[in-house]
Amino acid sequence: MIQGTSSNVGKSLLVAAFCRIFARKGLRVFPFKSQNMALNSFVTSEGLEIGRAQALQATAAKRDAEVAMNPVLLKPEGNSSSQVVLMGKPWRRLSGGEYYKAKPALWETITEVLDRAGKENDLLIVEGAGSPAEINLKEHEIVNMRVARYLQAPVLLAADIDRGGVFAFLYGTLALLEPEERELVKGFIINKFRGDVELLKPGLDMLRNLTGGVPTLGVVPYLKEISLAQEDSVFLEEHRFFGSGSTEIAVMLLPHISNYDDFDALTMEPGLQLRFVEHPRELGNPAAIILPGTKTTMADLLWLRQSGLAEAICRKVEEGTSVIGICGGFQMLGRQIIDKEGVEGSAGSLRGLGLLDVTTYFSREKKTIQETGTLCSDKGTLAPMKGYKVSGYEIHMGHSALGESAGPFLATGSGGRDGAVSPDGRIIGTYFHGLFDEAAFRRGWLASLGWEPEGKPVSLVQRREEELEALADAVEAAIDMKQLEAIIGL
Repeated sequence: MIQGTSSNVGKSLLVAAFCRIFARKGLRVFPFKSQNMALNSFVTSEGLEIGRAQALQATAAKRDAEVAMNPVLLKPEGNSSSQVVLMGKPWRRLSGGEYYKAKPALWETITEVLDRAGKENDLLIVEGAGSPAEINLKEHEIVNMRVARYLQAPVLLAADIDRGGVFAFLYGTLALLEPEERELVKGFIINKFRGDVELLKPGLDMLRNLTGGVPTLGVVPYLKEISLAQEDSVFLEEHRFFGSGSTEIAVMLLPHISNYDDFDALTMEPGLQLRFVEHPRELGNPAAIILPGTKTTMADLLWLRQSGLAEAICRKVEEGTSVIGICGGFQMLGRQIIDKEGVEGSAGSLRGLGLLDVTTYFSREKKTIQETGTLCSDKGTLAPMKGYKVSGYEIHMGHSALGESAGPFLATGSGGRDGAVSPDGRIIGTYFHGLFDEAAFRRGWLASLGWEPEGKPVSLVQRREEELEALADAVEAAIDMKQLEAIIGL
């Protein structure tokens, strides 16, 4: 089991690395995280929702993602409440206090999944959350040491040296654990190291002595070139700019932004700069604006207005800027959002940006499906792209009805229609996450903005596979694998 001294130390990518390392050795590996809190999620082939990190880890393990890999997913909605997704389906909306009371029922599901997974696989690689030393939360936790104790799994404790204080983090975390929990910690991993490891060795020796002999199994270098999908929006607090070039795309950094890995494929293209924006003064003069997905469409639409970005976006559209809205961003582009059932809180309605002739009606039924589509619009700049194929998945509650001046964007593989397009083709709305993953549409749309392609297009699937291999190679080289395999019992 991989636990961390805090959030964002690299647990998810370390699990992905070990999944690939042991899958390459011929083992049937099962990645697992009992409880995940994230707005970046994924839909399995069965139409069930799990955390994006576990989907990536499944790919690393060379297998399809399964709902059992992440039985509990928490999707924050603001006001100290979250939608609880249990075994891939919305279960309840709970406050923090209500969630604690629900944990016994959730733990029962978690242990059932673990028992089954243990019988069906050669190796479980389990990811913790945050830190096991959150002593105020420890009594009710169901994701760190409680899981380790249940499985009697050896624990590797990971820390991020790049943020400083790595020895204090590791020593302090271990000191705050109960004696039986400390017994499960079999080694440390220091992650994101820059420099000469030899200079670190005296500290590693002192740490081993101070902790009663717990070894540091490896020092993993800072892997700047690895850009695999991140778990949640914490990453965007430190990373706002991607790529460089004369063609700029501005993505609205909504307070509850979700599935921002939709834009990973764009960052692969040369001559393109992607910027995440949260204030009008940062908007500049982009070739296009993207409104991403969000867990709370109406609240984030109000934020757009209060921040001044809504007005700034509409001005840019008048000047000729193109706009794409995905999922919640699509809903914002319409004339009105109607929530009669109080899906996002109180029942009511909200005026949209009015850039598409669309009205959205929220409902409690959540649509989660993998889908394919064919561009069916021949309006304006989209005409040369008619017939292009895209694939992705949908995660949304409600539907959007098109008015007279809006045409559909995609014909779906299941026989329906998706999205909406303005008469000139410059304003696009869609429920498809992963819209840019297919190179033909991605490059066609970018070309309509004035971007000039360079070299052959790269498949996002291929790029992710290359990065998973590079990640596994780097971690395998940094870790004492013989010692690790002895700890695991292989």
